[in-house]
Amino acid sequence: MKLSSYAIAAFGWLSDAQEQIPLRVNDHHRPTNIAIIGAGAGGSSTAYFLSKYAHNASIPLNITVFDRNSYVGGRSTIVSAYNDTSLPVELGASIFVDINHILLEAAKEFNLSTSGFSGDAYHADGSKVPGAQLAIWDGEKIVLTANGGWFDLAKLFWKYGWAPVKTQKLMKKVVGKFMELYDAPIFPFASLTQAAQDTGLIAVASATGEQYMRENGITGPFGREVVQASTRVNYAQNLGYIHGLEAMVCMATDGAMAIDGGNWRIFDGMVKSSGAHLKLNTEVGGVWPQQHGKYALNYSHPDGTGSGSQLFDAVVLASPYQYSELKSLGVVSGHHPDELPYVELHVTLFTSPHLLSPEFFNMPADKPAPQVILTTLPAGEPAREGKKGVGSPGFFSISLLRPVVNPNKSQQEYLYKIFSPSPPDSEWLANLLGVPDLPGGGKEIVSGRDITWIYRKVWNSYPYEFPRVTFEDPKLGKNLYYTSGMDSFISTMETNALMGKNVARLLVDELLSKKAGSPLVEDALSAQ
Repeated sequence: MKLSSYAIAAFGWLSDAQEQIPLRVNDHHRPTNIAIIGAGAGGSSTAYFLSKYAHNASIPLNITVFDRNSYVGGRSTIVSAYNDTSLPVELGASIFVDINHILLEAAKEFNLSTSGFSGDAYHADGSKVPGAQLAIWDGEKIVLTANGGWFDLAKLFWKYGWAPVKTQKLMKKVVGKFMELYDAPIFPFASLTQAAQDTGLIAVASATGEQYMRENGITGPFGREVVQASTRVNYAQNLGYIHGLEAMVCMATDGAMAIDGGNWRIFDGMVKSSGAHLKLNTEVGGVWPQQHGKYALNYSHPDGTGSGSQLFDAVVLASPYQYSELKSLGVVSGHHPDELPYVELHVTLFTSPHLLSPEFFNMPADKPAPQVILTTLPAGEPAREGKKGVGSPGFFSISLLRPVVNPNKSQQEYLYKIFSPSPPDSEWLANLLGVPDLPGGGKEIVSGRDITWIYRKVWNSYPYEFPRVTFEDPKLGKNLYYTSGMDSFISTMETNALMGKNVARLLVDELLSKKAGSPLVEDALSAQ
């Protein structure tokens, strides 16, 4: 939809609004109509906490959540291996950790069961899948393997000295500062930049991970071999380019877990709990100012089945500005949110009866390959940014997710996930599995014998997290809010949910301040 049609639809609202909204009849008791554009972590959380805060403040709301996708969850979604719904696999955001309080509390409220990550993988008969639990490969050799816990502490101390201990302490210090964002006096914050300044996190985000570790006395190969492997698997970026805050977040892995059936279920539960009207498969094409601080929102269905307009008292954009098709927001607010460069991440899921070939990783043929392989750069290879940052390894990670039984053949197979900057072709996959060349020449055609199911997805997964000292504010203009400024600060499900909670609180506080004779019910709101 182009700008000219936005304007036509906006003018058309002059008649539509009169038919749908009574003319100022007891306006103080009319529910406040709020639109949320995006049903990912930020949008779902906004709806959820809006409902809670407004209920405690006795403010009636009508919440409508729009999303162009056919599902709730945004970058958290699943697909079904073999197209069998009994075999869900995460396609997007895969895990969260025990310091993610919003996600954990929501999972408990919605009675969602979680699964941890023990490290070992087992076949249906109880036998262990061969190979080390985890290894780091630099494109030439395996530089580290782990078989118990995340890493064997003695091995780490022997190889890297005190660097792992110093890094762990530094990570906990940074996480402690971040946790201040959840509570008063920082929360709620009208400026993410000011909140980062007040918590001391600007100093962390303004340096690269490499610089920040060096400033804190952490040198040697641990950063390149271990921390960088973590920044690559989590954000497809090298330690010399990603900011220090995100680098430290990558090391906070304690209590990693996932929701059984998919993490999207948290956000689905949030939307349902909020009582919001949910409009999926709906593209919002324009947001235009009207009288009394209201907005006309124009939407359509991608399949061409129809379009419409609706009037709202406040609008929350809960998806990255540049992918929203809402260029009108710059006109409305007088401010264009930063258009951040996002990583184009290729996710490849596939099943095979074969384990990974040890020879692909320059290992002896009689030694099983590790189950999960993270990558870093070899010593002497300069780190680069963007797609070229993948370097000589050619991919960011390969994970054997779990053994599965092929429902079509009733045979034991393995489910794999690959993160890479470009799609792996048939020849590359054949070498990875140590089998004869697969047919297809890079196309989607694969051998039904060696690869029995494959699914490819390209995500604009997260921004390139370059060091910075300013971040997008959660309020763009009058009655106009934005959650995705959090992505350049820390891009996770939890942090986007936190920004959704923050926007909800700011919005309800503003409604309370406009409510004649009503004090801010701080105790009731803080209880949430």
